[in-house]
Amino acid sequence: MKRMLLLYGEHSGEIYARDVASRYCGEYEIRGYQDYGFNTSDLAVMGVFAVLRRAFYFLKVKRTIERAIDGWKPDLVYTIDYPGMNLRLAAYAKARGIRTVHLVCPQVWAWKKGRIPKIEASLDKLLCFFPFEPALFKPGFAEFVGHPLKRMMDSEPMLPREKRLVAVLPGSRIAEIERNLPLMLDAVKMLDNVKIEIPAASENARRAIVEVLRANSFDEAACKDGGARDTLRRADVAAVASGTATLEAALAGTPTVLVYRVSALFAWLARRLVKGIRHVGLANIIWEKMRPGSDEFPMPELLQEDFTPEALSSILAKWLDDPAAHAQACTRLANACALLDGPRAPSAPFPPTLDPSPGKMV
Repeated sequence: MKRMLLLYGEHSGEIYARDVASRYCGEYEIRGYQDYGFNTSDLAVMGVFAVLRRAFYFLKVKRTIERAIDGWKPDLVYTIDYPGMNLRLAAYAKARGIRTVHLVCPQVWAWKKGRIPKIEASLDKLLCFFPFEPALFKPGFAEFVGHPLKRMMDSEPMLPREKRLVAVLPGSRIAEIERNLPLMLDAVKMLDNVKIEIPAASENARRAIVEVLRANSFDEAACKDGGARDTLRRADVAAVASGTATLEAALAGTPTVLVYRVSALFAWLARRLVKGIRHVGLANIIWEKMRPGSDEFPMPELLQEDFTPEALSSILAKWLDDPAAHAQACTRLANACALLDGPRAPSAPFPPTLDPSPGKMV
């Protein structure tokens, strides 16, 4: 049996990895970070200083997986997102004659286009979720496969909407929960006759959510274990922290406000480094790239100082109380998500066929 090293480092990558593993478990023996003692919750660290504080841990991760590549000798290294670590490991594997595939194009369209040659040198194939991404790379290197979340969610059963249910997704990292959730709860307090549901991506996330709920006099029963997509499908409206969950909300067809706050230093750096886009939400970025010149975007964004309880509650209240506004928001989301259907969407994210010639993929 062939061997696949399947590497992901965040909750969103785990969703795609399960899809890959389920399709190839009979063809490949599959290992990942977890088989070498590293948990997703420990790998998913955000922020320059947070990463620096754990520099020795990440060096241990890198060296351990490099030894695994040398010792286990996989036929394919399949990396999913998490580019800071995964692309380094892919480059290490490729230098040893192992074929490499990466799923989720690094956001070179937003910043650091100078990384493109390095990405091309690290991989045999790049699989892209968005139709505008392959043109950034040399011909034949990158392929638009459609977004697997769209395929997954299109195949899932519809759920009845619960009137005045507000889905609250503050993020999966502890720092995100601590920074975003109190403001989101303050906004909910301004809404009339609503129920909230907060899915927790992990046990660590659950503990952090419950702590914030208690501190803000909310019933901890509002926190649910997992099931973010089910919550989004049932919700009438949603408030979601920036990340893959905003795309899940769009695909669920739930009118959503994207919210986010980061440290002042991180925001200062981002504003100076990110030049290629005007938005941070994936649904909005797709619309911006594929429908240039449009002034109407599918998901309102409240970032940094604009993210206030008053601003968030105002948008949510409009959707909750005005059926026409709610329907218009749903239509805009559907139009953006339709752009994610790719030529290989029904089967993505398959690894490319392995060519017997070293270093080649077809």
